[in-house]
Amino acid sequence: MVTASFDYEKGILKSTFEGVVSLKEIIDYINATKDNTTYPRVLKILTDATKAEMNFNPEDLPLIVEANYKSIEKYDYIIDAIVLDAPKETALSLLYQKLAETKKYKFQIFSTQNAALNWLESMNFKSKSFQEY
Repeated sequence: MVTASFDYEKGILKSTFEGVVSLKEIIDYINATKDNTTYPRVLKILTDATKAEMNFNPEDLPLIVEANYKSIEKYDYIIDAIVLDAPKETALSLLYQKLAETKKYKFQIFSTQNAALNWLESMNFKSKSFQEY
């Protein structure tokens, strides 16, 4: 199951992946983010996937990347922090990180929420380029 809510105080989209998470659920979540016009155009996302079991294969990652590219078109930047603690999910996320690299999308993997949140909060933009970081 994938759930999301926007924390207006911190300006962060907080997502939770729990239980068995399917490829369809992830793509639906990305599409919902893409279609949401109320989120800031520099979108920070904190995803807790410590209680998730990803139910897809590495061969499915290009489908997620493709959906993500379409979502990124609607934003100036997306800064995405995911918290993981399982080897399979970490390996899939590392592969995804390499496939999804763009100038408008920053994705990092963390083992604690605190580290992920600190990183998100440190990501402040003065221009429309990641080249400063």
